[in-house]
Amino acid sequence: MSTHNKKEPKKMNKTEFIAFMTDHGHNHKHASHKTLTKAEAEKALNLVLDSVISAIKSHHNINITGFGSFEIHHRKAREGRNPKTGAKMKIEAYNQPTFRAGRKMKEACN
Repeated sequence: MSTHNKKEPKKMNKTEFIAFMTDHGHNHKHASHKTLTKAEAEKALNLVLDSVISAIKSHHNINITGFGSFEIHHRKAREGRNPKTGAKMKIEAYNQPTFRAGRKMKEACN
């Protein structure tokens, strides 16, 4: 029997995550962690997210050791079915962005 904490995770939107990043009372593991203003946190988060999107658009995979990797998986064209009508339809080829959690991320969840 597993002893993992089965607590349901809380969902955060971008605004809530920025507030989480700037929460001065938040229990950060590192005493050297500098707190940010909301404007600084939003700017930093936007920079990281925009950079990830830009790299993926340029067909680069990103590996951040311990955190995880962002990759592009090519999906071939295939034949599918319309779920409402059952009619056959062609599904075009496309690139699917994926994220695979790294070891530290997985350990933090368990």
